[in-house]
Amino acid sequence: MLAENRQPMATPSTSLPGVRLDKWLWAARLFKTRSLAVEAIGKGRVAVNGQPAKASREVRPGDRLELRLGAPARCVEVRGVASVRGPAPVAQLLYAETAESVAAREAALVARRLSPEPAATIESGRPTKRDRRQLADWDRWSVSSDPD
Repeated sequence: MLAENRQPMATPSTSLPGVRLDKWLWAARLFKTRSLAVEAIGKGRVAVNGQPAKASREVRPGDRLELRLGAPARCVEVRGVASVRGPAPVAQLLYAETAESVAAREAALVARRLSPEPAATIESGRPTKRDRRQLADWDRWSVSSDPD
Protein backbone atom coordinates (compact mmCIF):
# COMPACT_ATOMS: atom_id res chain seq x y z
CA MET A 1 0.00 0.00 0.00
CA LEU A 2 2.88 2.38 0.74
CA ALA A 3 4.53 1.61 -2.58
CA GLU A 4 1.41 2.64 -4.47
CA ASN A 5 1.26 6.06 -2.81
CA ARG A 6 4.88 6.95 -3.48
CA GLN A 7 5.58 9.20 -6.40
CA PRO A 8 8.92 9.24 -8.17
CA MET A 9 11.14 12.19 -7.49
CA ALA A 10 11.35 14.46 -10.52
CA THR A 11 14.76 15.74 -11.50
CA PRO A 12 15.48 17.98 -14.48
CA SER A 13 17.90 15.54 -16.12
CA THR A 14 15.94 12.28 -15.81
CA SER A 15 15.15 12.29 -19.53
CA LEU A 16 18.80 11.84 -20.49
CA PRO A 17 20.37 8.43 -19.98
CA GLY A 18 23.22 8.27 -17.52
CA VAL A 19 25.94 5.83 -16.54
CA ARG A 20 28.03 5.42 -13.39
CA LEU A 21 31.06 7.70 -13.24
CA ASP A 22 33.55 4.89 -12.66
CA LYS A 23 32.13 2.88 -15.60
CA TRP A 24 32.23 5.91 -17.86
CA LEU A 25 35.84 6.78 -16.98
CA TRP A 26 36.80 3.18 -17.76
CA ALA A 27 34.76 3.06 -20.99
CA ALA A 28 36.24 6.39 -22.14
CA ARG A 29 39.71 4.89 -21.57
CA LEU A 30 40.74 7.60 -19.11
CA PHE A 31 41.61 4.80 -16.65
CA LYS A 32 42.91 1.33 -17.40
CA THR A 33 40.61 -0.41 -14.91
CA ARG A 34 37.43 0.45 -13.05
CA SER A 35 39.18 -0.14 -9.74
CA LEU A 36 41.77 2.54 -10.61
CA ALA A 37 38.91 4.89 -11.49
CA VAL A 38 37.17 4.16 -8.17
CA GLU A 39 40.45 4.76 -6.31
CA ALA A 40 41.00 8.15 -7.98
CA ILE A 41 37.40 9.15 -7.29
CA GLY A 42 37.74 8.10 -3.65
CA LYS A 43 40.87 10.25 -3.28
CA GLY A 44 38.94 13.29 -4.53
CA ARG A 45 40.83 13.59 -7.81
CA VAL A 46 37.67 13.64 -9.93
CA ALA A 47 35.03 16.38 -9.80
CA VAL A 48 31.80 16.59 -11.78
CA ASN A 49 30.53 20.07 -12.58
CA GLY A 50 32.88 21.55 -9.97
CA GLN A 51 31.74 19.28 -7.13
CA PRO A 52 33.48 16.23 -5.68
CA ALA A 53 31.84 13.05 -6.93
CA LYS A 54 31.29 9.48 -5.84
CA ALA A 55 31.85 6.48 -8.09
CA SER A 56 28.11 5.81 -8.26
CA ARG A 57 27.21 9.28 -9.55
CA GLU A 58 25.56 9.23 -12.94
CA VAL A 59 27.32 11.06 -15.76
CA ARG A 60 25.26 12.54 -18.56
CA PRO A 61 26.15 14.35 -21.80
CA GLY A 62 27.01 17.96 -21.08
CA ASP A 63 28.64 17.28 -17.70
CA ARG A 64 32.09 18.76 -17.11
CA LEU A 65 34.70 16.54 -15.43
CA GLU A 66 37.92 17.74 -13.80
CA LEU A 67 40.58 15.03 -13.50
CA ARG A 68 43.63 15.78 -11.36
CA LEU A 69 45.87 12.91 -12.44
CA GLY A 70 49.09 14.70 -13.25
CA ALA A 71 50.61 18.14 -12.85
CA PRO A 72 48.07 20.00 -15.01
CA ALA A 73 44.48 19.00 -14.31
CA ARG A 74 42.51 17.75 -17.30
CA CYS A 75 39.07 19.20 -17.90
CA VAL A 76 36.78 17.26 -20.25
CA GLU A 77 33.19 17.66 -21.34
CA VAL A 78 31.06 14.52 -21.65
CA ARG A 79 29.75 14.14 -25.21
CA GLY A 80 28.28 10.65 -24.95
CA VAL A 81 27.78 7.82 -22.50
CA ALA A 82 28.80 4.20 -22.69
CA SER A 83 28.87 1.48 -20.07
CA VAL A 84 31.04 -0.92 -22.09
CA ARG A 85 34.65 -0.42 -23.10
CA GLY A 86 35.10 -0.27 -26.85
CA PRO A 87 37.90 0.55 -29.24
CA ALA A 88 39.95 3.69 -28.69
CA PRO A 89 38.49 5.66 -31.63
CA VAL A 90 34.99 5.10 -30.23
CA ALA A 91 36.11 6.00 -26.70
CA GLN A 92 37.55 9.31 -27.92
CA LEU A 93 34.09 10.31 -29.17
CA LEU A 94 32.69 10.09 -25.63
CA TYR A 95 34.44 13.27 -24.45
CA ALA A 96 36.09 16.46 -25.63
CA GLU A 97 38.92 18.13 -23.75
CA THR A 98 38.50 21.87 -23.24
CA ALA A 99 40.83 24.32 -24.98
CA GLU A 100 42.14 25.64 -21.65
CA SER A 101 43.05 22.11 -20.55
CA VAL A 102 44.88 21.36 -23.79
CA ALA A 103 46.81 24.66 -23.55
CA ALA A 104 47.79 23.95 -19.93
CA ARG A 105 49.03 20.44 -20.79
CA GLU A 106 51.08 21.76 -23.73
CA ALA A 107 52.59 24.53 -21.57
CA ALA A 108 53.54 21.97 -18.91
CA LEU A 109 55.12 19.78 -21.60
CA VAL A 110 57.21 22.68 -22.92
CA ALA A 111 58.27 23.63 -19.39
CA ARG A 112 59.28 20.03 -18.68
CA ARG A 113 61.35 19.89 -21.88
CA LEU A 114 63.13 23.16 -21.12
CA SER A 115 63.87 22.40 -17.47
CA PRO A 116 67.30 20.99 -16.65
CA GLU A 117 67.73 17.30 -15.97
CA PRO A 118 67.95 16.82 -12.19
CA ALA A 119 70.56 14.08 -12.52
CA ALA A 120 72.85 16.41 -14.52
CA THR A 121 73.35 18.65 -11.46
CA ILE A 122 75.06 15.83 -9.55
CA GLU A 123 78.79 16.26 -10.09
CA SER A 124 79.83 12.99 -8.57
CA GLY A 125 77.87 10.05 -7.31
CA ARG A 126 78.22 8.08 -4.14
CA PRO A 127 81.76 7.93 -2.79
CA THR A 128 83.67 4.77 -3.58
CA LYS A 129 85.35 2.65 -0.95
CA ARG A 130 88.66 4.36 -1.75
CA ASP A 131 87.05 7.80 -1.39
CA ARG A 132 85.57 6.85 1.97
CA ARG A 133 88.97 5.66 3.23
CA GLN A 134 90.57 8.93 2.13
CA LEU A 135 87.85 10.92 3.87
CA ALA A 136 88.26 8.88 7.06
CA ASP A 137 92.04 9.28 6.92
CA TRP A 138 91.68 13.02 6.39
CA ASP A 139 89.28 13.30 9.34
CA ARG A 140 91.64 11.31 11.55
CA TRP A 141 94.71 13.43 10.82
CA SER A 142 93.06 16.82 10.59
CA VAL A 143 93.59 18.73 13.79
CA SER A 144 93.13 22.32 14.61
CA SER A 145 96.05 24.55 13.77
CA ASP A 146 95.74 26.53 16.99
CA PRO A 147 99.01 26.40 18.94
CA ASP A 148 98.68 25.33 22.55
